[in-house]
Amino acid sequence: MRRNRIGTKAEFLWAWDVEDISQMNGPLAVQEYIQELIRADSSNIKQIITPPSEVDIHVWQYEHLRQFILELNLLVTQLKGLCTAQTCPKMKATEDWLYLCAAHKKAQECSAIDYMIHNLDQSTSILTNIKTYPSRVSINPQNATNNFAFIVRRLYRLFSHTYFNHKEIFEDFENEMFLCTRFTEFALKFELMSPKLITIPKEALKL
Repeated sequence: MRRNRIGTKAEFLWAWDVEDISQMNGPLAVQEYIQELIRADSSNIKQIITPPSEVDIHVWQYEHLRQFILELNLLVTQLKGLCTAQTCPKMKATEDWLYLCAAHKKAQECSAIDYMIHNLDQSTSILTNIKTYPSRVSINPQNATNNFAFIVRRLYRLFSHTYFNHKEIFEDFENEMFLCTRFTEFALKFELMSPKLITIPKEALKL
């Protein structure tokens, strides 16, 4: 694992070349490789989401989902104070789309900000369950099939709510992170979400 040396100037933090994944070892190798690709050029969506031939496809998807959750937490932080129980009492995209929170024993309405937090917490809990995912170098295909599409559909709703209700925040975040673009391309590439569920117009993305 490469680390920044003590005293490294801010502009040089993590400023190393992307390492060949075949030379990377350990259970966090795929995570580190994905993060290196993002740091090198977050706009290079195709490179970031395309799995190397030597990486198991389910491990690749799993690590991307964990990375999406990390970055979506940053988006939620940007929304705090603007997206509140008072301004957004229900989790909606447009008036036609009302989302119930599945993080409860029985799905129920939550404010948008609570829905987002519950959603991220639930997704994290699923992906870090050691009974379901005891290893980060080998994923049971059945566990991937059972959970990944479920997580993707619900995480996408965070983008959808932000775009339709906090558009300035969405645009500023997307201009810097390309996160919704990457997420959408990832979901479609691996058929984890139906194109019919894509609510954000293409012109809002960095395609």
